[in-house]
Amino acid sequence: MKEIGIMDVGGFRVGHAQNEEAATGCTVILCDQMSPAGLDVRGGGPASRESQILNPVANAEGINAVLLSGGSAFGLDAAGGVQKYLEERDIGFDVGVTKVPLVSQSCLFDLTVGSKDVRPDAAMAYAACENARADAPNEGNVGAGTGCSVGKYRGMERAMKSGFGTYALQAGALKVGALVAVNALGDIYGPEGTQIAGLLNPERNGLSSTLDELFHDVTLAENLFTGNTTLGVIVTNAKFHKTQLTKIAGMTHNGYARAIRPVHTTADGDSIYALSLGQIPGDVNVVGAMAAMAMERAIVRAVRAAGSAYGLPGYDAIHGG
Repeated sequence: MKEIGIMDVGGFRVGHAQNEEAATGCTVILCDQMSPAGLDVRGGGPASRESQILNPVANAEGINAVLLSGGSAFGLDAAGGVQKYLEERDIGFDVGVTKVPLVSQSCLFDLTVGSKDVRPDAAMAYAACENARADAPNEGNVGAGTGCSVGKYRGMERAMKSGFGTYALQAGALKVGALVAVNALGDIYGPEGTQIAGLLNPERNGLSSTLDELFHDVTLAENLFTGNTTLGVIVTNAKFHKTQLTKIAGMTHNGYARAIRPVHTTADGDSIYALSLGQIPGDVNVVGAMAAMAMERAIVRAVRAAGSAYGLPGYDAIHGG
């Protein structure tokens, strides 16, 4: 197995758009053709649109795009911009009189980082579609990662900047990639098990452990809902139907659990989509295991790529890189 570029998976394009001053943005994944998709939500506070069509018992066999955005539930209007972009190009599910673009969306909470009054909207999402390319997307403080942060158990004054990241793997002809906007309550850990980002110490010059402080408190602090939700997308060139993809999305949450601690809390809306973009034969267990590994590494890259911004120190500011 080897590392490859995220766009080497094939079958999709990625586009970012953001308002840097307001610290919010969105990232769109446009499928080259209507593609089967699954979704697994583990966090307690998700904000989503067209998630029910990904239920294995729903009739829809595929979707045209996934949109990740900031803005909390206010940002759900942004999906209309993706629909408009696709409708203008006659892309969508054929209902006879027209084609209806099927766009699934999830939002993260970034209202405490920049402006609470500026959120991703249809115009921003349309711009993300116009920016979509088959080239490697930028990482860090871009798109849905613009207002991302981690380590918020003690509030934003002890949080760190995070962002958007990707990682992809190949085994034989099989390719699996992960894209993620990391906006977690918890801390971030590298593959070696060492904390690399998250809750700052009271002096803001090093790291503290969210788990240690949480266990010391025993009871949760108030208002933990303000600031979280990690959003991920798995892409593969393997052929699966959406029931299998729902399982793959679920297995990918193991990557969240390895890299984010604590994770899947009631204060997070952690969600993972899985998209089948090719025709290569694949085993659910193999792809699920690869997806979890790719997601774990994409989370680490998202944190390392995010520079200091909005008063939040980035990885380099803490580690002296």
